[in-house]
Amino acid sequence: MFENFLIREDSLRNDRRDGEVVGFSLAARNANYRGVYLSLHNGYYLEVDGVDYPVSAQTFEINGKPPRGFDEIRTAVWEHWDYDDEGILHVAAPGGLAPGKHTIRFQQSVLAAYGYQPTDEEWVKNPPKPGSGAGSDKAPQIMTYTLTLTEEEH
Repeated sequence: MFENFLIREDSLRNDRRDGEVVGFSLAARNANYRGVYLSLHNGYYLEVDGVDYPVSAQTFEINGKPPRGFDEIRTAVWEHWDYDDEGILHVAAPGGLAPGKHTIRFQQSVLAAYGYQPTDEEWVKNPPKPGSGAGSDKAPQIMTYTLTLTEEEH
């Protein structure tokens, strides 16, 4: 149910650095109604218009801190991501996305925070690949969204 609302519809943007488009970003919400410790966040399965963007191309911006990779986020054991707070998923993709409509397939991978599960220790050591269904907590399905990118003037 929560996975229907994980991406804010009007949030798709191209990211620019020194005037160059270096990728794109979108606003993501947390599927777990209690929030989670950030270290349990494992990244996203992300496909845009048939192109896969692996976790290694993703950084995540939350709690007023600059974007961080998920290897760093795994160490944020005392930092919480509250249910109401949006994070910004940044994706390295030189040239970004063209203006217009884009089909996005998306699944959040946040390890469950409900006490001991048989997979807990293994997943902490070797996080599951987003999109595999493992470690998907409250967002068990890959969802499809249609978002529109409106090119901003710079």
